[in-house]
Amino acid sequence: MASKDRPFAPILMTLLSVTLLTASCAGDADAPGTTAPVTIEAGTAQPPPTTATTTATTSTPSTVPPTSSTTTTTNPPTTTAQPRYWDDLERVNFLLLGSDAGVGRTGTRTDTIILVSIDPDTGDAAMFSVPRNLTEAPLPDGMGVWSCDCFPDIITHLWANGEWYPDAFPGPQSPSVNALKSALGLTFGVDIHHYAKVDLVGFVEMIDAVGGVTVTVPQRIVDDTYPHENGGTVRIVIEAGEQHLDGHHALAYSRIRRNSGDFARMHRQRCVIAAVLTGTDAADVLAGGNDLARAFMDHVETDIPVEALGDLIELISRVELERLATLRITSHNYGASGHAGYQLYDLDQIRADAAALMADPTAQLPTQDAPSLTESCALSFD
Repeated sequence: MASKDRPFAPILMTLLSVTLLTASCAGDADAPGTTAPVTIEAGTAQPPPTTATTTATTSTPSTVPPTSSTTTTTNPPTTTAQPRYWDDLERVNFLLLGSDAGVGRTGTRTDTIILVSIDPDTGDAAMFSVPRNLTEAPLPDGMGVWSCDCFPDIITHLWANGEWYPDAFPGPQSPSVNALKSALGLTFGVDIHHYAKVDLVGFVEMIDAVGGVTVTVPQRIVDDTYPHENGGTVRIVIEAGEQHLDGHHALAYSRIRRNSGDFARMHRQRCVIAAVLTGTDAADVLAGGNDLARAFMDHVETDIPVEALGDLIELISRVELERLATLRITSHNYGASGHAGYQLYDLDQIRADAAALMADPTAQLPTQDAPSLTESCALSFD
């Protein structure tokens, strides 16, 4: 379905809700202070967690007769199209981050990192999920405290290092934002213009606000001790087949890696994004307007300027799901070496394949598991 058929959904549900839908975060470690597991099946109700006045003025026409029979013709004023903020950019690149901030958690880990790149002339877009165990992400000269010109730990810990070593990540924004924009920009060979970060609760509230999301689940998902976003643990069961998920279960589907793994989870995240893009319309967004706005204000951090929203609406309305390219960056396809949770990747090959898909979203690469995102979502990697 082309984006033009969903005129208001794209700006909220592509930039904001796509960000929110990527808040998958760590799924294996139990949150501290756990309670006895409670079975919650997908689709069941969740227990509750612990005007300006405008005045119109009408002018009174003059009753003085004209003193001359001369007729004066007034031409309408001419208008000049205002430049859009991305007019000088070949691509607009957004970094979407899902943090594991929540009840019973300390520090910030961006366990979900997705780069979205849009060609403003054609609307062609590409989406790249970054493995949380990517190790030795490159850093520019003058950044970091390590001799390797890289971040020697896994990429999900880089945000926290920006908080711990603020002087080591100079730039126009916060140290953590400077660090991630620089590292991921070098990883993919692009400039990253904007970022947005959401936490666990924000994801849940945003999806609930638009009435949930319908996904096709290729294989049954079970986690007996799933760490609830509000603390404690619950049992999660999501059956195979078409399922309509509320925010809690959509988060769990995007987040669980028990009996599975990071790469399967990354795959599910992209499929949830696709489901939102195809299944959410303007009526859903309007119906959840107040709740969406509240969730955004409380749980989303971004540098997207308010004055750019009009331009972004136009930009994102050009994106069509059929021309949204994705790349599964896995240790099987791109791994160079690794040990004990740390993985070195072939960054040169990642850059080359990313550039190929950004140039032509229909390009078929050996590392792709299916010709399109829709066909890929029918597959299971769990």
